[in-house]
Amino acid sequence: QLQLVASGGALVHLGGSLRLSCAVSGDTSEYAAIGWFRRVPGKEREGVSCITISDGVTYYANSVKGRFTISRDSAKGTVSLQMDNLTPSDTASYHCAASIDYKCSGFDTWGQGTQVIVSS
Repeated sequence: QLQLVASGGALVHLGGSLRLSCAVSGDTSEYAAIGWFRRVPGKEREGVSCITISDGVTYYANSVKGRFTISRDSAKGTVSLQMDNLTPSDTASYHCAASIDYKCSGFDTWGQGTQVIVSS
């Protein structure tokens, strides 16, 4: 069974940076991609970024393109999300999830969230 544990959330100021980490453990053989999502109460969950496990193909939401960078370290079993030039609109609970779909859809295994707060 796959387990994902997100960490790295914190309070930062406008324009600051954070690096989130998703520790992936268990059998990843059935999975093709790891994604980051964010949730804000009262709003729909937003897909932020995704990376394929086998070859590192990346996808980004338009709202974060150019500011966020996703990467994977297969040896350490982690997927990181480097977030730069943060704004208050990035405030959310960030979750990582796993998908069997190489095209980064149909995520069915989720970790708990890590809170990011960006103050102005």
